[in-house]
Amino acid sequence: MNELNSIHVKDLAADVPASLATGPFGSQIGSRFFRECGVPVLRGSNLSAEIGIRLNENGLVFIDEDLAKTFGRSTARRGDLVFTCWGTIDQVGLITGDSRFDRYIVSNKQMKLTPDPRKASSLYLYYYFSSPAVRKEIVANGIGTSVPGFNLGQLKAWHVPLPSLCKQEQIASVLGSFDKQISLLERQNATLEAAARAVFRSWFVDFDPVRAKLDGRRPHGLDDATAALFPDGFEHNNGELVPHGWRQMPMSEAVEVNPKRSLKKKRAATYLEMRNVPTAGHRPTAVATRAFTSGTKFVNGDTLMARITPCLENGKTAYVDFLRDGEVGWGSTEFLVLRPKPPLPTFFGYLLARDPEFRQFAIQQMTGSSGRQRVPADSLSGYRIAVPDEDVAEAFGRRCQPYFDLIRANSEESATLAELRDALLPKLLSGELTVPDVEALTEAPE
Repeated sequence: MNELNSIHVKDLAADVPASLATGPFGSQIGSRFFRECGVPVLRGSNLSAEIGIRLNENGLVFIDEDLAKTFGRSTARRGDLVFTCWGTIDQVGLITGDSRFDRYIVSNKQMKLTPDPRKASSLYLYYYFSSPAVRKEIVANGIGTSVPGFNLGQLKAWHVPLPSLCKQEQIASVLGSFDKQISLLERQNATLEAAARAVFRSWFVDFDPVRAKLDGRRPHGLDDATAALFPDGFEHNNGELVPHGWRQMPMSEAVEVNPKRSLKKKRAATYLEMRNVPTAGHRPTAVATRAFTSGTKFVNGDTLMARITPCLENGKTAYVDFLRDGEVGWGSTEFLVLRPKPPLPTFFGYLLARDPEFRQFAIQQMTGSSGRQRVPADSLSGYRIAVPDEDVAEAFGRRCQPYFDLIRANSEESATLAELRDALLPKLLSGELTVPDVEALTEAPE
């Protein structure tokens, strides 16, 4: 990077008021001002240290238009970069043309940069500040003790290696092509999971095939052999109406909760942090290898559901399919592990954990002091589910297993693309590799 032209961030900012600015003071934009709609506020949870996640718009909060007008200097628009100045200081966001809104207010713990488009590509700067080497350097230069800080003065004085604008755009285009392909695979996975969840709800919550046969209709989307497996009426079982021949039972009788797994102390194994558990989709954003000390243990086919607030309410859930055969992984003690009993397929547990009614039940079971509430494992036995006969359970497995197989394949391809992008990023930024070099080494995804 030293061989490239280096420029202070303050010198590449646009020549407009508040092109480098922090958010309002905390007392001016606290939670008491948050509304259901209005002008969105960007907080730390909307940014990420993971390359490729330019803006996380889940869980946005809003303020009134009149209040937002008083925060003109803290307004961020498309093309602006957003940084965290207190807390997780190595994360950065970029407001792109695909963002849901054309303007945002940065929170009191964020700051924003409006680059001069004649000097710098916003996407190039995003990749630069997202690179592991730069993130590590930011953390190393953080101020404060208990809460790390990276202030506006430090950002203004930061040196950025800056090739010509044309080369910046070429570098950003090459790296962006990987992110486009990864995004496409993620959208495919979302569609596949939605299909599996729709089948789960249709068969085991709404009982659509049974209701159709009861009404003399052909069950939608089922071939004759599969349709024949469903009864054509309901019966009372344990005080509730269920399809003929099915059993209504406590969830814990059909799904093991926190089954026993063995892992020796100090043995290196795959470790999953709570922060890497997704709120949508079943694949974690990252895993690591750590020597086992104490925590929740799991194997492939298990479902992990956060049991503590606010992770449970936010939807943090994962389906374990990322371990080696026979491997036992481990993670936070704040996971609940679900494992369906045969003949139910293992992913039944994941689809159950994603079902809104079950999640709401789990949330209602939370106990403990405010801010540290969690779900007792034994409380889930109060949730009752209708368990089908073996033939329907196996048919469900055959119907949805291809969805999960393709999701896993797509996720592994995404991981490979991300590794390649991450390997190329520092070499392109430093000038060690040029765009023609990369094109010669590999055919970049389109």
